[in-house]
Amino acid sequence: MRSRTIYTIFAVMLVASCSGGGLGLDRTIVAGTGPDDLLKLRSGPGLGFNVVLGLPDGTALNRGECVTEVGQRWCKVSLADAPRMSGYVSADYLADR
Repeated sequence: MRSRTIYTIFAVMLVASCSGGGLGLDRTIVAGTGPDDLLKLRSGPGLGFNVVLGLPDGTALNRGECVTEVGQRWCKVSLADAPRMSGYVSADYLADR
Protein backbone atom coordinates (compact mmCIF):
# COMPACT_ATOMS: atom_id res chain seq x y z
CA MET A 1 0.00 0.00 0.00
CA ARG A 2 2.80 2.43 0.88
CA SER A 3 4.60 1.89 -2.45
CA ARG A 4 1.35 2.57 -4.31
CA THR A 5 0.96 5.88 -2.44
CA ILE A 6 4.52 6.90 -3.25
CA TYR A 7 4.01 5.95 -6.90
CA THR A 8 0.80 8.02 -7.05
CA ILE A 9 2.49 11.06 -5.52
CA PHE A 10 5.38 10.74 -7.98
CA ALA A 11 2.98 10.46 -10.94
CA VAL A 12 1.05 13.56 -9.85
CA MET A 13 4.29 15.53 -9.43
CA LEU A 14 5.49 14.44 -12.87
CA VAL A 15 2.25 15.47 -14.58
CA ALA A 16 2.25 18.82 -12.74
CA SER A 17 5.81 19.59 -13.76
CA CYS A 18 5.05 18.82 -17.41
CA SER A 19 1.97 21.05 -17.45
CA GLY A 20 3.38 24.31 -16.13
CA GLY A 21 3.31 23.30 -12.50
CA GLY A 22 -0.40 22.57 -12.55
CA LEU A 23 -1.11 26.29 -12.08
CA GLY A 24 -2.90 26.78 -15.37
CA LEU A 25 -0.15 29.04 -16.73
CA ASP A 26 -0.01 29.88 -20.43
CA ARG A 27 2.91 31.47 -22.27
CA THR A 28 2.17 34.89 -23.75
CA ILE A 29 4.02 38.02 -24.86
CA VAL A 30 3.44 41.74 -24.48
CA ALA A 31 2.14 43.19 -27.76
CA GLY A 32 0.70 46.49 -28.94
CA THR A 33 2.24 49.00 -26.56
CA GLY A 34 4.26 50.65 -29.31
CA PRO A 35 7.97 51.36 -29.64
CA ASP A 36 8.07 54.22 -27.11
CA ASP A 37 5.72 52.90 -24.41
CA LEU A 38 5.65 50.18 -21.76
CA LEU A 39 2.88 47.94 -20.44
CA LYS A 40 2.47 48.61 -16.72
CA LEU A 41 2.78 45.57 -14.48
CA ARG A 42 0.60 46.43 -11.47
CA SER A 43 0.34 45.03 -7.96
CA GLY A 44 -3.38 44.30 -8.44
CA PRO A 45 -6.06 44.10 -11.13
CA GLY A 46 -6.90 47.73 -11.86
CA LEU A 47 -5.60 51.21 -12.56
CA GLY A 48 -5.68 52.08 -8.85
CA PHE A 49 -2.88 49.65 -8.01
CA ASN A 50 0.80 50.58 -7.87
CA VAL A 51 2.99 50.11 -10.94
CA VAL A 52 5.63 47.46 -10.25
CA LEU A 53 7.47 47.47 -13.57
CA GLY A 54 7.20 48.62 -17.20
CA LEU A 55 7.25 45.87 -19.84
CA PRO A 56 8.22 46.51 -23.48
CA ASP A 57 6.66 44.75 -26.47
CA GLY A 58 7.98 41.22 -26.87
CA THR A 59 8.43 40.53 -23.15
CA ALA A 60 7.73 36.82 -22.50
CA LEU A 61 5.24 36.16 -19.70
CA ASN A 62 3.49 33.29 -17.94
CA ARG A 63 -0.23 34.07 -17.81
CA GLY A 64 -2.42 32.84 -14.97
CA GLU A 65 -6.07 33.59 -14.22
CA CYS A 66 -7.79 36.68 -15.59
CA VAL A 67 -10.49 38.79 -13.93
CA THR A 68 -12.70 41.65 -15.07
CA GLU A 69 -12.65 44.86 -13.03
CA VAL A 70 -14.71 47.91 -14.05
CA GLY A 71 -15.14 46.54 -17.57
CA GLN A 72 -11.42 45.88 -18.08
CA ARG A 73 -9.90 42.39 -18.23
CA TRP A 74 -6.72 41.94 -16.12
CA CYS A 75 -4.48 38.89 -16.08
CA LYS A 76 -2.13 37.69 -13.37
CA VAL A 77 1.29 37.23 -14.99
CA SER A 78 4.88 36.51 -14.09
CA LEU A 79 7.99 37.15 -16.12
CA ALA A 80 9.04 34.03 -18.02
CA ASP A 81 12.71 34.69 -17.21
CA ALA A 82 12.05 35.75 -13.58
CA PRO A 83 8.89 33.97 -12.35
CA ARG A 84 9.07 35.56 -8.89
CA MET A 85 8.36 38.94 -10.50
CA SER A 86 4.59 38.94 -10.87
CA GLY A 87 1.56 41.20 -10.99
CA TYR A 88 -1.38 42.12 -13.20
CA VAL A 89 -1.53 43.55 -16.71
CA SER A 90 -4.32 44.55 -19.05
CA ALA A 91 -5.30 41.59 -21.22
CA ASP A 92 -5.59 43.97 -24.19
CA TYR A 93 -1.79 43.90 -24.50
CA LEU A 94 -1.21 40.14 -24.40
CA ALA A 95 -0.72 37.94 -27.46
CA ASP A 96 -0.36 34.16 -27.64
CA ARG A 97 3.08 32.91 -28.53
